[in-house]
Amino acid sequence: MANLWADFLTHRGWMAHKWTHYFPAYEQHFSRYVDRPVVFWEIGIGEGGSLQLWKQFLGPYAQIVGLDILDRSEFEEDQIAIRTGDQSDPAVLQSLLDEFGPPDVVLDDGSHIMSHVEATFRYVYPRMVRDGVYAVEDLHTAYWPECEGGLRKPGSFMEIAKDLIDELNADHTRGALASSEFTATNLSMHFYDSMVFFERGRHQTKHAPMMGGTPEVPRGSRIEG
Repeated sequence: MANLWADFLTHRGWMAHKWTHYFPAYEQHFSRYVDRPVVFWEIGIGEGGSLQLWKQFLGPYAQIVGLDILDRSEFEEDQIAIRTGDQSDPAVLQSLLDEFGPPDVVLDDGSHIMSHVEATFRYVYPRMVRDGVYAVEDLHTAYWPECEGGLRKPGSFMEIAKDLIDELNADHTRGALASSEFTATNLSMHFYDSMVFFERGRHQTKHAPMMGGTPEVPRGSRIEG
């Protein structure tokens, strides 16, 4: 069985740098793609090692796509494609969509600049596969002024994600918030220390049936209290 933490501990390729508490969340949301023909984007390549980790973890059918503002083409290898560009540039993002098709998974570990994180999410998320997973990590930067963040600062991705909780539940606001494409196509959001994951999926008609009820007690029987 695939074990990303074990892969990390035994990794001897390019340098990989990850917070240890990220691994349970990775396993929770990415394990269903193991040994499947998955298109996995990682935005922000660093020293290249995480791309190799995803390749090893996901298996031989995975197409790993790395995007970085710097030329990191030296990290290309079988199953790993590297492209250079600004993550906030729609033309760059569209070129990846055109070349590789809609991603199943996106992991944003890029610039950590809030406006860049938002721009990437707004453009790519609606264009993913129907049941894709979008993750933003290192969101402690959402509280840092040098990354356009700050506690409860409007425009930080943490505040954007908080607003999206309401958008996810817009159908229940009795008209206070209009339903959107996000409302219809996002199944769940998962918050962790410094991370948020979005799980896509089309909702069916929402209803709450009632089943069962109070059992009838046959005449003459008694219920012990």
